[in-house]
Amino acid sequence: MIDFKLFDLAWAVADGHRLTPSEQKLLLELPYEETDRLMPGAQLLRRTFFGSNISVCSIANAKSGRCPEDCAFCAQSVHYRAKAQYYPLKSPVQLAETGRKTVSQGVGRFSLVTSGRGLGPNELHKVALAVSDMAAEGIYTCASLGVLSAEQLLTLKKSGLNRYHHNLETAPGFFSRICTTHEFSERVHTVRLARQADLSVCSGAVFGLGESDAQVMELALTLRELEVDAVPVNFLVTIPGTPLEKMTRISPLRCLKIICLLRYMLPDKEIIICGGRVENLGELQPLIFMAGASGVMTGNYLTREGRDARADLKLIRDLGLNPG
Repeated sequence: MIDFKLFDLAWAVADGHRLTPSEQKLLLELPYEETDRLMPGAQLLRRTFFGSNISVCSIANAKSGRCPEDCAFCAQSVHYRAKAQYYPLKSPVQLAETGRKTVSQGVGRFSLVTSGRGLGPNELHKVALAVSDMAAEGIYTCASLGVLSAEQLLTLKKSGLNRYHHNLETAPGFFSRICTTHEFSERVHTVRLARQADLSVCSGAVFGLGESDAQVMELALTLRELEVDAVPVNFLVTIPGTPLEKMTRISPLRCLKIICLLRYMLPDKEIIICGGRVENLGELQPLIFMAGASGVMTGNYLTREGRDARADLKLIRDLGLNPG
């Protein structure tokens, strides 16, 4: 049964209304087992702004391990005993070839990801060469390279980079419990620099770190203020050797509610479901689109195997949606 009060609220959001604090509270207080009441409105919003189109992206770990930051969920941090593979930045030829193979599977966007705080001049030059080669072939390229300067971001923009990815990781009020080696404000600054470089910006978080639903809303408000273009949604997969290795997995219904909340708060932004969807959503994965998701990340993740691109493309088509 459709909850017409929530559905009418979604119609208002589709028409430009921003949720008031009392309306945000209404959504937050909805029990997880009643998340289905949010889904008709969330699906309405997705269809209003994205139709039947579902974006599909994939990433490649271009430089792995030995990161000096202490993000509590990450296997690549030097601060923890997690067993992550280490290798330096791959060559431009290797990076571009990986991009070609990825898009040949039907993936619409390809992203290069590096571990560490940022890139040195020689590393940035390698990435720029790879991006230039891929851009010349019409490949939509994204990069997640850590903290970069305005000059570095402009160099990547000129090389043909379409989008820069830099997650906020979690809500501002929860960030210090997840990372102590840099401030939340530094992440926000990098996002703003990417926008100033006229790059499309992808910024989201990892959920299931111990944050409350109110902090999910706090994050959504921050992303709205930053006017990001896309929001990657990751759900924690616990990794032995990290501080969060014993964290209890969040329920599939809470995952779906988080997606709904983000869609109501960010109606016209891409919401891309990424790491942890297989482990945390299980058999409920197809419901992410009814909860408002407009994209998925497919293939392998940074230190773990992911879901086969062919299976994801088939799932999307079987639901009557258009992957791309």
